[in-house]
Amino acid sequence: MKPDILHKILERKRQEVETARRALPEAVVRRLAEERPERRPFFQRLQSPLPHGVNIIAEIKRGSPSRGILRGDLDPARQAKLYQKGGAAAVSVLTDASFFHGSSRDLKEARSAVNLPILRKDFILSTYQVYESAAMGADAVLLIVRALSREFLRDCLSLCGELLLDALVEVHSQEDLETATWAGASLIGINNRDLGTFRTDVEVSVRMAARLDPRQVGVAESGIENRGQVERVLGAGIWNFLVGESLVRAENPVELLGRLLGRPNGKGFPGRAQKEGFLK
Repeated sequence: MKPDILHKILERKRQEVETARRALPEAVVRRLAEERPERRPFFQRLQSPLPHGVNIIAEIKRGSPSRGILRGDLDPARQAKLYQKGGAAAVSVLTDASFFHGSSRDLKEARSAVNLPILRKDFILSTYQVYESAAMGADAVLLIVRALSREFLRDCLSLCGELLLDALVEVHSQEDLETATWAGASLIGINNRDLGTFRTDVEVSVRMAARLDPRQVGVAESGIENRGQVERVLGAGIWNFLVGESLVRAENPVELLGRLLGRPNGKGFPGRAQKEGFLK
């Protein structure tokens, strides 16, 4: 049996957080969080679809445990600009170094290049990381239900509220969703990838969509590569998609975004982003 990949990642992350806390105390990071740059609306952007009917959170992702290095020469600022040009609603940046080859610098460079909201995608285990996320300029954080206790998830959502950070709460099963709902989560990321085995099935989002509470907004995560998959999930009632690997590997991310958004010619779409002044 393969070892649980998520377990390995979390063990390493706990060590990294303790090392970071010794180097820079939590009280200092908290003060930096309170002085963070202006906030950009993340959850608000996803509550309803852009004029073309779909919102895409386009991800900056250098690599993964299952795929290795995806793009050795990835430039976060350039990639973010391409995502913005292609009509993305927001940008996700993987900041884990040990398994995904990311960094906080990737997030800062991406944020400085565009006016889109930025999600910090990492393995949050402590309040230290929540403060750290705000301090580095994230507008939202990923909270993985499987990685957290019910009580800490609830407390973490409360802290995010105090810091004006939005939270994408990730689930993979009905049990996960029940925990997220109990904790008060409004934005639910349905991960099509099992983080224990890294097997991916887009039908997970289709099945889970009907189980969302009416007040919750869903995001389909992982394995989205073509318009057919987007339409399948749209039919289930989810209009938000987090897309990473296929965009990072694409020779022309703008064209791929166009196809995913239902524009066969792949041209940039002005949409709400330009109307609301999010584009430079």
